[in-house]
Amino acid sequence: MLKAVYPGSFDPITNGHLYVAERAAALFDELILAVLINPQKRSTFTVEERKTMAREALSHVTNVRVKSFEGLLVDFMRRERCRVIVRGMRALSDFEYEFQMALMNRELAPEIETIFIVTDAQYSYLSSSAVKEVFQFGGSIQGMVPPGVYRRLRERFPPKDLM
Repeated sequence: MLKAVYPGSFDPITNGHLYVAERAAALFDELILAVLINPQKRSTFTVEERKTMAREALSHVTNVRVKSFEGLLVDFMRRERCRVIVRGMRALSDFEYEFQMALMNRELAPEIETIFIVTDAQYSYLSSSAVKEVFQFGGSIQGMVPPGVYRRLRERFPPKDLM
């Protein structure tokens, strides 16, 4: 069985993440969407909320499992007996960072490979932080996030009354 891990903070998961996950799921027997727990980073949503949103958004893809991890990705990969990391590429600006991370992971675990999936052009500008910022300032995020994420963003950041 060929499986891969698609890691990220997914705070929150966007339609760009879903595009990459769906493409990766079509290539592998099993895809683990791995939600990073980073104690140094202040997340908008808890790890459980992020996992729930990812599960809801990917419920139509039967070979995706959602898990969380803390620490080094390569350690998680070894625990999961997985040898392929999937990373999404939005634009050329992502390449340098992703390339450095792939080389570092290869140094730490030569048996693990990283593959890159280029997102659809309509998502090339999309990031979780941009979505949250646009939403908090009252902009439309139509088509950027799944319905469950939109609902949770409304709950987390209710519209402010204009006086």
